[in-house]
Amino acid sequence: MKKILIHGSGHKASSWEKTVAHMENRCDILCPELCSLLNGKTASYANLYDSFVRYCNAIDGPVHLCGISLGGILALNYALDFPEKTKTLVLIGTPYKIPKLAFAFQNMIFRFLPESVFENMAFNKKDTFLLGNSMKSLDFGGRLQNIKCPVLVICGEKDTANRKAAHFLSGNMKNAKLKIIENTGHIVNEEAPGILAEILNEYYGLHRE
Repeated sequence: MKKILIHGSGHKASSWEKTVAHMENRCDILCPELCSLLNGKTASYANLYDSFVRYCNAIDGPVHLCGISLGGILALNYALDFPEKTKTLVLIGTPYKIPKLAFAFQNMIFRFLPESVFENMAFNKKDTFLLGNSMKSLDFGGRLQNIKCPVLVICGEKDTANRKAAHFLSGNMKNAKLKIIENTGHIVNEEAPGILAEILNEYYGLHRE
């Protein structure tokens, strides 16, 4: 059964490399490049999610979904819409709705950053703004009780922006468990790849086919 690891907006698929290197059954792991999934379409959330749905639905049978930040939002959205295709769900540093004040502050900072800063991010400067603006009204809080598959919510101890959301997610989904990783910030897959891989190996071992 395939495991799909989805990166966030601030990174590329390569951000999973160190974590994957410590994981078991690596031949079953897929790390899609979100920008490539769009295949030239406008960088809106609707287009990105539609592309992600087609990517997942093209895989035979249920899948294990694991996403961080934007990747977690996509994974959560998919699990809600396609419960029969979602074997397990892992959400890392993932908000269940877009925090408007934090988002506005982030956008203000981004406006002053040169284009070169975005070269190592999922999307260029223009597309980062387009995507972000299209996500302002996202809020899955009222639908979380509809998630039936096993869920693991992970958050770095130092990820203060998402800790509250992590507790809310784990407390509002029936089969959810929460794991806080000590001395780690938002980018868990790069800051603590070995620890994350150990957690994922154990979790997937409990939910084999």
